[in-house]
Amino acid sequence: MSAQIPEDLPFDFDTDVRQQLLNGGAVVALESTIITHGMPWPENLETARAVEDEVRKAGAMPATIAVLDGKVRIGLSDQQLQKLSQTPDVDKLSRADLAACIIKKRTGSTTVAATMLIAELAGIKVFATGGIGGVHVDVNSSFDVSTDLTELARTSVVVVCAGAKAILDLPKTFERLETYGVPVIGWCCDHLPAFWSRESTIKTPIRLDKESELADFLAMRDRLGIKGGMLVCNPLPENDEISQQHMQKMIDGALRSAQQAGVSGKAVTPYLLSKLFDLSEGETLRCNIALIRNNARLAARLAGEIASRP
Repeated sequence: MSAQIPEDLPFDFDTDVRQQLLNGGAVVALESTIITHGMPWPENLETARAVEDEVRKAGAMPATIAVLDGKVRIGLSDQQLQKLSQTPDVDKLSRADLAACIIKKRTGSTTVAATMLIAELAGIKVFATGGIGGVHVDVNSSFDVSTDLTELARTSVVVVCAGAKAILDLPKTFERLETYGVPVIGWCCDHLPAFWSRESTIKTPIRLDKESELADFLAMRDRLGIKGGMLVCNPLPENDEISQQHMQKMIDGALRSAQQAGVSGKAVTPYLLSKLFDLSEGETLRCNIALIRNNARLAARLAGEIASRP
């Protein structure tokens, strides 16, 4: 089924992405905060290129999403990727500030929530990311809960990830998703992955092992009129993981450092990722690159299966 391209929104589609959508082909949305806030230069650009290549090799079209000078760009050229990867002070956009960035004609990178919102409007059904946000460990005092969770509850996009970021309170995060009625799918696994680690202590609520099963699941939700997203948790390859026990020790140290430094709000996640990079001597970055590439491959296969359905 071909997509209905919105004409009344400030969207600027890459030509190939637009044609793929109009033809009903497989397209995978990709976020841009991993480029501007998740990784240092030049690994951010190298990873963005590698992830797009993974999607193409698996038979789908990549569509990295960002706001460039007030225009929502659906699919970035290599020149745009290069410029974004080296631009300082890029806005980090979620649902709350997306419209403000557009009207002020600023440049911003999209988080999971903003990427989902734009992907649905653009007619893109599958989105690959590293890990989603969730309930922070100090939630009782900070009330810090990522809007990624509410976006999953209301925006009908399949999100492929390696679970929630392990710096979060994972049990509370997945409990909140259950409350919101978001299907959490363990891809070929009986315990949900914990981002840098293949397994957490949380049992998989729904296990699927085939692309056709997920497409059937999505089709039945549509027939039942169930709105909202689906979370597909995809463990990274065994050779690329960091053991959960070793990872937790580093996370505890990074969290203490953030508290002592008074870091809060949107600055918490970038700070913790940077601190973990130092503590692990670069292993978390290597692992992060491996898992996002792995998620891109799966997302492309899922997008292809969904696009093949009438």
